[in-house]
Amino acid sequence: MHDALLNFCKWLENTSWALAISRSLWVYPVVQLIHFSGLSLWLGTIAVVDLRFLGLAARRQPAGQFAQQFIGWTWSGLTIGFLGGALLFSASASAFFKNPAFRIKLVLILAGVFYHLVVQRNAGKWGESPAIPTVAKLASFLELALWIGVITAAVEIPNH
Repeated sequence: MHDALLNFCKWLENTSWALAISRSLWVYPVVQLIHFSGLSLWLGTIAVVDLRFLGLAARRQPAGQFAQQFIGWTWSGLTIGFLGGALLFSASASAFFKNPAFRIKLVLILAGVFYHLVVQRNAGKWGESPAIPTVAKLASFLELALWIGVITAAVEIPNH
């Protein structure tokens, strides 16, 4: 399985778009900007909603209603971040594949997306009453911790 994935990475690096990204002085930074912008939108909206459930933001608005406002922005940010990240990955797929920090980041992202779906699904129920349930506060705190883990792993990628 490992060899098949590594062969796929080598093939991916030699596609026309991956070569265009890796060989250009300006395309790679533009794709990075797209990736980081999407992630900022994704993680920023998640953080704001989690902070609301922790009682640290937008206290005057019902938590469920507040969370509902950000769903479109949140998933748009993930889509933009994912597309930018996939293009960045394609430019150096073999190196990223071998990088333990990158692998950790991917696992944490998958866990984070799944966990966010659970939080989002329950946000309306948790936000019905003025008093935020303890389970919502714990879920929000754990979600923030998970995304901080993703960011930490991402920062470590160049060091490996």
